Parts: sequence; C-alpha cells; structure tokens
Amino acid sequence: MKNVKKYFKETQIILSLAIPVIFSQFSQTAMGVVDTIMSGSVSAIDMAAIAVGTSIWLPMILFGHGLIMALTPVIAQLHGSNKRKYINNQIKQGFIISIGISIIIMILLYNSRFIIGYMPDIEEELSKKAILFLRYLLWGTPGYLFFQVLRSQCEGLSQTKPGMLIGFFGFIINISINYILIYGKFGTYAFGGVGCGISTASVHWIMFLLLKFYTKKSKYFSDLYVDNIPFKPNWIIIKRLLSLGFPVALSLFFEVTLFALVALLIAPLGIIEVAGHQIALNFSSLMFVLPLSIGVSATIRVGFRLGEKKVEEAHISAHTTLFIGIILSCCTALFTAIMRKKIALLYNNTPEVVSVASHLMLLAALYQLSDSVQVIGNGILRGYKDTKSIFYITFSSYWLLGLPFGYILALTNIICPAMGPSGFWIGFIIGLTSSAILIMLRMIWIQNQTKEQILKMSSK
Repeated sequence: MKNVKKYFKETQIILSLAIPVIFSQFSQTAMGVVDTIMSGSVSAIDMAAIAVGTSIWLPMILFGHGLIMALTPVIAQLHGSNKRKYINNQIKQGFIISIGISIIIMILLYNSRFIIGYMPDIEEELSKKAILFLRYLLWGTPGYLFFQVLRSQCEGLSQTKPGMLIGFFGFIINISINYILIYGKFGTYAFGGVGCGISTASVHWIMFLLLKFYTKKSKYFSDLYVDNIPFKPNWIIIKRLLSLGFPVALSLFFEVTLFALVALLIAPLGIIEVAGHQIALNFSSLMFVLPLSIGVSATIRVGFRLGEKKVEEAHISAHTTLFIGIILSCCTALFTAIMRKKIALLYNNTPEVVSVASHLMLLAALYQLSDSVQVIGNGILRGYKDTKSIFYITFSSYWLLGLPFGYILALTNIICPAMGPSGFWIGFIIGLTSSAILIMLRMIWIQNQTKEQILKMSSK
C-alpha cells in the first residue's frame, strides 16, 4: 500500500511537470504544422519545398538542441543536492556552446544548395523555394538554441510553466507573421511558403528574449545571478557538458536524419507522395509531443532524486513515467487511426494527397507505442546520465535496421513489389520497436546495479 501511495504521488508530480512541457512542445511543434498547412494553401510545391527544407533544418538544429539537453539533468541534480550556486556558470557555458554550434549550423544551412543539388530528379522550382526557405530560417538558429539553454535551466529547476506560456505566445505570433508574409498583407511582399522561414526565425528570437526577461525579473531565479563569474569559457565544464550532450545530440541527429533522409528519398517519387508523407509525418510529430514531454519530466525527476541520493525513488519516477506514456500512446494511436482522413483534409483537400497521407497515418498509429517507450526511456537514461548507450541504441536501431529495411521495401523488389512511402514507414516501425526494446533492457540493467554504482554513474 505504501508503494502504491508513492507511485500515485509521483504520478501527480510528473503530470504537474509534464503538462506545461506538453503545451510548450506542442506550441513549438505546431509551428511546423502551421507552416505546412499555410504553405499548402498556396500550392503543393510550396508545401513540398517546406518539407524538403525542414528535412535539412531539423537534423542540424536538433543536433545543437541535443548538446544543450545535457544541462537539464545537470541542473536537476544540482537542484536536488542544494547546490544552486553552481547553476549559473553551467548556463553561461551552455550559451558559449550554443554560440559555437550556431555558427556551424548557419554556415551549413546557407550552403544547403549543395545538399539539395544531390537529390535526384527534384524539380527546379521546388529546389529554389527550399533553398530560399532555409536561407531565411538560418538567422533564427542562435535564438532557438539560446531559448533552449534558458528552458533547460527552468526545467532543471522544475519550473516548466514559463516555457509553456512563452511557447504558446510564440505559436500565436508565428501564425500572425506567417499570414502577413505568405499572403502579402498590410502592403508587404507576398513571399509564399518561403515566408515561413522569416516568420519562424523571428519567433525564435522573440521567445528567447521573453524568457531571458522573465528569468532576470523572477525572484525564483534571483540567487542564480549574484555570482561574479565572468562570461568566458570554462573548458572543464564545457568538456563535461559535451561529454554528456554529444551522445544525445548524435542520437537525435540519427533519429531525425532517418525521417529527413526518407523525405529526400521520397522527393523523386513526385509531389503527391512528398506532400502525403509530410502531412503524416507532421501530424505524428504533433502526437510525439506527449511522450517527449513525459520524457523531459523523467529526466527532471530522476536527476532530482539522484541529486538527493534517493535511488529507489529515482526508480519509482522512471517506472511511473513509462506507465503514463504507455497509456497516452494507446489513446493517441486510437485517435490517429480513427480520425486519419479528417486530419489529412485539414492540410490539403487534393484527393490523391489525402489518400496517401491517411494510409501513412495508419502506419504511424502502429508505431506510437514503441515510439513512446523509446523516447521516455531516453529521458530516463539521461536522468541517470547514461547518455552513451542512447547513441549506440539509436544508431543501430534506426540506421542498421530501420532504414535498410525501409529502403528495401519502399524502392526495391527484393522482398515484395516496391511499396513507395509505405515501405519506409514500415521501416520506421522496425527501427522504433527495436530501439524501445534495447532501451528498456538498458534501463533494467542500470536499476539492477547497487546504490553506490548508480550514484557514481550519475555523479559524472
């Protein structure tokens, strides 16, 4: 009975952390959904250009995001062990890392024509629009990463509501700027779909500045800004953060690259296939917000409990987040399967596009359980600071299993007649399921270690 009460109390705490994160992540992901819908209202080529551009942007920006994610468990543990005075210097080093990676990403995005140029048989107009979209979008890179640094600070301290409120505000602003720039309202030039790049870049900076203003003015964070440590690199802290963040960054990169590369491989099949794939991927990304947010809560709670040196409570936090995630994924899978055609019609009313999209969303419903388990498992392992295993599992599951099987099923006749986009989505199911199984095995292995071994691992 005592354990039941512990799990019930932990569920309440996790949901109180996760619900604001869900709204925050939803707002951020919904920006991409809005970009897709609004660009699709201009033309199928505009929507396909956004799809191609996003497939290049996401792996790069999420690699940078992955590096920053190391801050959350570090800050959560410092918070749990009552060492708040060390947090501000961690944040400063996070900003320095963000500046360095932003420069690299911006250079790569500016030269995206070389990547798009290697795509076989891609239409010239689609290529031009995708390149222009990325050249507008790249200016928002520093703003995006700076926002993630401050968001990691807030979440590591269990303050998840500021990110929610600012994320929602950014979502509303994104729609407004999109409307003005895409359709040329109030005397502005009608940029079409590529105007989404300007809008998104602007919103990233607005969100960062708002969160910066909040953390400076809030009394809760006032003690974090009293140190006199100068803003300069501390290579010991940077090395530590990178050692934790680099495997996470690589795992995110390889996971997102799987989806991005598939979009590029589908591009030569035609606008209909690209648009249908993008709609299904866009909506499944929206559903992915739920387990992703629970995973963030898992990192916060596991890290905080280990900071308190309460290993058994950390295990309870891990099991509770998994249970919540499984229930939610069953609900979202059912919703996706039942409503898939109506959802596709929200994006585009072309019958051929709706047909492709609704079929792919049925496959998306099938992988939501394994996707939920693997992303929450990632959050749990980050809480234990076991980040290297995340990379090895992600790479082997997605690149050695998911992508090869997807390619064979989609574009070859080796196993069956080429299935087109559906083959790649079956590959997604294979990759995500294997990832979920391996991550659960790793979590069980960690939790079977002694208390001393677990605390030693989490103190690195």
